[in-house]
Amino acid sequence: MFKYFPHTADDIRHMLDVIGMKSLEELYADVPQSVRLQGDYDIPDAQSELEIRRLFARLGAENQQKVCFAGAGVYDHYIPSAVPQICSRSEFLTSYTPYQAEISQGTLHYIFEYQTMMARLTGMEVSNASMYDGSTATAEAMMMAVASVRKSDKVLVSETLDPKVLEVMRTYAHFQGTEIQLIPQSNGATDFSKLPQLLAQGGVAGVVVQQPNYYGIVEDFTGVAEMCHGQKALMIVNAIAADLALLKSPGEWGADIAVGEAQSLGLPMAWGGPYLGYMCTSEKHMRKMPGRIVGQTVDEKGQRVFALTLQAREQHIRREKATSNICSNESLMALWVTIYMSLMGKQGLRDAAQMGCDGAHYLQAELLKTGRFHEAFPGREFLNEFCVKYDGDLDALQQTWLEHGFLGGIKVSSDTLMLAVTEQRSKDEIDQLVALAK
Repeated sequence: MFKYFPHTADDIRHMLDVIGMKSLEELYADVPQSVRLQGDYDIPDAQSELEIRRLFARLGAENQQKVCFAGAGVYDHYIPSAVPQICSRSEFLTSYTPYQAEISQGTLHYIFEYQTMMARLTGMEVSNASMYDGSTATAEAMMMAVASVRKSDKVLVSETLDPKVLEVMRTYAHFQGTEIQLIPQSNGATDFSKLPQLLAQGGVAGVVVQQPNYYGIVEDFTGVAEMCHGQKALMIVNAIAADLALLKSPGEWGADIAVGEAQSLGLPMAWGGPYLGYMCTSEKHMRKMPGRIVGQTVDEKGQRVFALTLQAREQHIRREKATSNICSNESLMALWVTIYMSLMGKQGLRDAAQMGCDGAHYLQAELLKTGRFHEAFPGREFLNEFCVKYDGDLDALQQTWLEHGFLGGIKVSSDTLMLAVTEQRSKDEIDQLVALAK
């Protein structure tokens, strides 16, 4: 009757027979009644298109748009209105998985441009296209290091790495037999004085650091690459992509792999995704890099064309022997970021990052003037995100901000608040936020 239902009554009966169950009720017998849905789903009866549009407009109106001063990996950046329009053009809406180059030139072209821009932004030689998000990109970089460095199954990770990223890395490491050991922090930054001793223990495939780190602090990686390479370990830098418009690039620090989240390059915050993980590396390690790489060549007529290169399609389906389990990638997100960077240009990216930096330093200074806030990590440099300690009820303060239309940062401890500022935030908004905290 309902041909779009995946299983018929006979299909269900057959599956139950195979597993030795008599009914669906018996299959779910272990699920407590208290968590089961009692009664029918709260779904309205069939409606016309006009009624459905009104329903969702009414539901959408319940969403509250707050002025965002929160970050921790996801940032409220300005998106030129041309970006979604250009992304909708038919030239780009070709095959999602571009193995057949002759019918996927639009997709392959923008992936090639994406790779070029990301390689320049990170100061690396090669970029893939692309990873699911920044967390999985970092975990894949960890596994890439283990695959590249012989007789090594340990990765050192700074304590200042985003905890969400670390949890994903631990999940990957658990099932790959990889050991993760933390490098301690001091006053909010990685304590690199401990690194030589940790590397000397041997068996280290890579060292993972973050720039800026989880607390927004800009770290100094001077000499870190040399320490890593002296023990044949790879240096992996996780960085917020947009911040690299102002900061020293991973390539300049001597990193072997640069990874991170590219949401800051014009992707909407979108309730947590979808986002885009980037991965760039040196030419030396590119054959160990997961994901796809697009190259430029010429066809039999001498015309400029694009094709997947360096990796055969079959490498993605060799199960545990594959360089990655990633086959389809976040192609639409890579297109979005490519268009955004093309429209913003080098100077536009720098200007946006500088505006966020200036706004954040102004906000911190104004909060400190109230006498109720204090630097969480005295003397540390930051870009557009910072932590402060509050001498009152932090939960009550954030609730007050929320009631007045502000998403006031992220609570990282009982008395410590992390705030972020982008080019979207005006001086008036910052002043209002501070006034409510006095």
